[in-house]
Amino acid sequence: MERLVKVWKVGKISYSKAYKLQKYLASLHHREQGNNNTLLCLEHPPVYTIGIRTARYDNTDISDLQKRGAEYFKTDRGGLITFHGPGQLVVYPILNLKHFKPSIKWYVSSIQETVLKLCEEFNIPAETNSDTGVWVEDRKICAIGIHGSKFITTHGFAINCNTDLRWFDYIVPCGLEGKGVTSFSNEVNRLVTVGEVMPKFLDCFQQVFQCSLTDFPRDEARKILGSLEDDEDCREEAESIDFKKRNAVEVIK
Repeated sequence: MERLVKVWKVGKISYSKAYKLQKYLASLHHREQGNNNTLLCLEHPPVYTIGIRTARYDNTDISDLQKRGAEYFKTDRGGLITFHGPGQLVVYPILNLKHFKPSIKWYVSSIQETVLKLCEEFNIPAETNSDTGVWVEDRKICAIGIHGSKFITTHGFAINCNTDLRWFDYIVPCGLEGKGVTSFSNEVNRLVTVGEVMPKFLDCFQQVFQCSLTDFPRDEARKILGSLEDDEDCREEAESIDFKKRNAVEVIK
């Protein structure tokens, strides 16, 4: 069976609304309604998210983060706290791993391999180590935080393109003391936008996951949003999402 993955370049969208889209697409997988393997490629306004391990962050800490102008969300992904915002390419693969390899370990390894190949395209000497993600020495350039249910994946990874790294100063990114963060722009000493990174990322993803990519059909996108129209938040978001082909935004930790 051909591995076909639809690429939905969502654009700018709030974290809560993107989460609802993820859950809806995942539910189609669980109901086994056709091929719903999808890459949601998007950009978030400033937001701090934390995974299922919430150690070290109490209500006072959360309030302090929100006062800096960012939202805050607890999620069901793996990993500790991170930041998402402009300058990041955030990718949420909603995949049925039974169409690829039914292994979460293989899936995380394949994400890392994809980003390593992407870094090679920019001559960035990236590597992996015992800590999840992709690193340049002790600086994380891509963070990974996923959730899997019956081999259906949600959440994903974030690639720092030209992210304002100062947002990370207020947290311990991914709970790793003594480690830093970096971006493509920092490593190559020039501006590297999400628009520049996106096509190269999709190429690398296609190679590693041995799949074919196609644009997410506009009518299907409208149908999905229509099914969520009873939610006021989703109705508002429908007005701002651009389904036309264009360079998508920027990603995660």
